Amino acid sequence: MDKETKERLGEIRAAMKKYGFDKILGQTAKNKIRGKDDETHELFLDDEIPVKLRLMLQDLGTTFIKLGQLLSTRPDVVGDRIADELANLQDDNPAITYDQVKEIVERELNGNIDDLFKEFKHEHLATASIGQVHEATLITGERVAIKIQKEGITDKIDLDLRILKYIANRADKFNSNLKKINLPGIMEEFDRSIHKEIDYNNEFMNMQRIEMNFVDNPSIHIPATYPEYCTSKVLTMEFIDGTKLNDVYESTSDEFDKKLLAKNVLDSYLQQLFIDGFFHGDPHPGNVMILEDNVVCYLDLGMMGFFDEKFKKDLSEVVLLFMDQDVDGLINQLMYMDILDYDIDTSSLRRDLNDLFGRYFGVQLNRFDGVLEALLSLMQEYGVILPNEVVTMARGLSMIEAIAHNLDPEIDVFASIKPVAKQIAKQRMSPKQRLKGKKSNLILYEHMLQSLPKLLTRTIHKIDNEELQFRFEVDITDKVTIVALISALLIASSMVSFGPRAFDMPVISLIGYIIAIILSIIGIKKFK
Repeated sequence: MDKETKERLGEIRAAMKKYGFDKILGQTAKNKIRGKDDETHELFLDDEIPVKLRLMLQDLGTTFIKLGQLLSTRPDVVGDRIADELANLQDDNPAITYDQVKEIVERELNGNIDDLFKEFKHEHLATASIGQVHEATLITGERVAIKIQKEGITDKIDLDLRILKYIANRADKFNSNLKKINLPGIMEEFDRSIHKEIDYNNEFMNMQRIEMNFVDNPSIHIPATYPEYCTSKVLTMEFIDGTKLNDVYESTSDEFDKKLLAKNVLDSYLQQLFIDGFFHGDPHPGNVMILEDNVVCYLDLGMMGFFDEKFKKDLSEVVLLFMDQDVDGLINQLMYMDILDYDIDTSSLRRDLNDLFGRYFGVQLNRFDGVLEALLSLMQEYGVILPNEVVTMARGLSMIEAIAHNLDPEIDVFASIKPVAKQIAKQRMSPKQRLKGKKSNLILYEHMLQSLPKLLTRTIHKIDNEELQFRFEVDITDKVTIVALISALLIASSMVSFGPRAFDMPVISLIGYIIAIILSIIGIKKFK
């Protein structure tokens, strides 16, 4: 371990001791065997733990503040109390000087700042732990905002990440109270997340992609970007001179059509979720501004969520089942999506979901507020760690819903969501989608058929050389059992008449016959 790592580890240990978290690291394998983890259990029952954790992360700086902000979005992992407290973390740091900014900009853009810009304001517009923002004017006259990454921040983050992974692995190994949280897994997720954030090329591509998604929608605006002025450490975008949402909320003038704005905000986010599968991961009021003519502008697009086509369709079905209060369908869908394990106590979960639906759907419900939080809390009780994108989606939808309701208290969120979810679910059943699915299945079956001769030859060779062992849950020690299994396979395979065909027979039948052949070889070898 080098000197720098030792010194930083010492700082982290001192901070953990100051706030009483050293017990997490202090537990050894011997203590665990003796059952000495009670102190750690009591630690997490302490009512002051959320505040102590926030203060400790704040003291430790950029990487730990970012980790806390990530955990604030995961109440299913850390619980509601800690998540709520960590949401108060302030991502601020002393500003760097103009001379430092100038040096970074000139190095990254490979030119003199006076030649690159007609004007570059010395005073910063905003500052945070990773970077700060300055206003400037391009030579061509466009007014821009420039985000500049602070010097050396990547090296500091990488050092802290190495130490955090060491702490996470140690805590997971020796602390039974933390094992179920899967700290190593959280750290891997955090590693990916923070490296995306510190690479401004990632935000640049996000902005270009979401701009294309709304190119035909004049009610939504994404700041323009200037590729020749962008690198991994400098991001140059259109300067947005709009009205903050809080000012719009309080406005009594006719300048803003609040009902229209509420609809546009909600509809645009539903498009991101269910149509595009690419959505703003942190749409709090500070990241949404209102421009002239009631145009909604999204800012700070570094944190985005992504759903692939399958997950997007699966999620739309979850939403429909949830809104229809179909408990059994919801449980089955979550199992199909590998979110719930098949060995979960479905009777208990079904009862709790019915209670949740009765509590929130017993009255006229026109918003998700409270329901999503209750559902996430319920999943936590059952030890379900939801995919990060699902939690990000739920958090983003809650923020957008709050914005929409502040603009128009009468807006019906459920009425807006249901038709969109139905549209996506219906697409799955369309002939075009079925044909697309059949094509992909045909390719898969073709690959399977091409591999079967080689697989069958290899399997028979291994059986002949007694290298292959089979384990069945039924007794195959007598000839009658094997004959019965083979007969059942042959009869079932002969009765199949559906599905793709190969060699003038259904593929399923072909596979059944092959398994029957393998069992016959086993029987001959065993009882000859």
